[in-house]
Amino acid sequence: MTDSRSVQLDALIIGGGIAGLWTLDVLRRRGLNAVLIERTALGDGQTMWSQGILHGGVKYTLGGIMSRSAAAVRDMPERWASCMRGESLPDLREASVRSDHCYLWRTKTLKSRAGMMGARVGLRVAPKNLASDDRPSVLANCPGEVARLDEPVVDCASVLEVMASAHAGRVLLSDTLSVEPLEEHSTSVRLALDSSGGRIEIEATRLILCAGSGNAPLRERLGLDDKRMQIRPLHMGLVRGTDLPELNGHCVDGGRTRVTITSARDSEGRTVWQLGGEISERGVSMDPEHLVALAKTELEAVLPGVDLSSCEWSTYRADRAEGRTPGGQRPQDVDVLVEGPVISAWPTKLVLAPRLADVIAGSCPEGSSEDGIGALDELPVPDVATGPWDRAIEWVS
Repeated sequence: MTDSRSVQLDALIIGGGIAGLWTLDVLRRRGLNAVLIERTALGDGQTMWSQGILHGGVKYTLGGIMSRSAAAVRDMPERWASCMRGESLPDLREASVRSDHCYLWRTKTLKSRAGMMGARVGLRVAPKNLASDDRPSVLANCPGEVARLDEPVVDCASVLEVMASAHAGRVLLSDTLSVEPLEEHSTSVRLALDSSGGRIEIEATRLILCAGSGNAPLRERLGLDDKRMQIRPLHMGLVRGTDLPELNGHCVDGGRTRVTITSARDSEGRTVWQLGGEISERGVSMDPEHLVALAKTELEAVLPGVDLSSCEWSTYRADRAEGRTPGGQRPQDVDVLVEGPVISAWPTKLVLAPRLADVIAGSCPEGSSEDGIGALDELPVPDVATGPWDRAIEWVS
């Protein structure tokens, strides 16, 4: 074991989800000597729990009002799309898109009709009603309108893999990182970690916290207010089956999203539905058995005529870490808190990662001409996390 070595960085990012990786990309393109460190696996937590929809704001206009949330996200799908076409950076042409669109449909209630009418207010991506013959078979028996919504659904694992590969040697794995409390008027942050070659001391001009729920303990160790963050839990449903049709979209009922369904493939090639929307919020107070029962009832109601009797069902819990709001409500935009050399960041939604990275970059000084990472190159590279459907969870009929 050698003596400790020192490394100086313009920016050290903690957390390898979509927020951290997009921030790394923006900072490096602006000339900063930046490194990202992940404690477990890339995307482990909120990114891989998400449904992968690049929201354009429709779900935030169901009440017929152009909300701040809708305004924040309405330009984001096209920004992502430009990257997926290779016209903008980061270049995401190699990332997988599960679907280039979603569907929006309603039930037979008057409230549901009103929600469909409201979902067109001031948006770049607005739903387009489909003729009966153009509906997918899974929505053939829906009693109300069915619309196509050009909100892509991305494969989060592939996006993370592409972004990490673009910054090889800068996306590193360590669960030994320690931080020192900030001193008054500090202009940098001191950290340390262990590697195969010994202790590495790091001095970073900016420490950027993109660790989701891990931001709170990091802030506490830095001597900052650990109550600046809130957790809003979800209890998501899962359905899998060999003959399960693919479906991506939202069933609306008045000013709410009754259920959001997205499709993925598990490690054995089976189609898996993730069930979000209101059902995942109602499920927070339920155990898995009762949430599965609710999911069966709700899907029977919103997908009339679809036979799910041969499918298997499961659930998983997902904690959304966000900047604290009055009353614990969902933040309407990204949240970036700058406290001296520490930047704490919460993207709120997957689609807002580019917006978050731009805000963070605006709070960082210009980079140095030195672009080496010294002894940090001894650290291993993190894997990409698996999807929740491939975790050790119980499935029931």
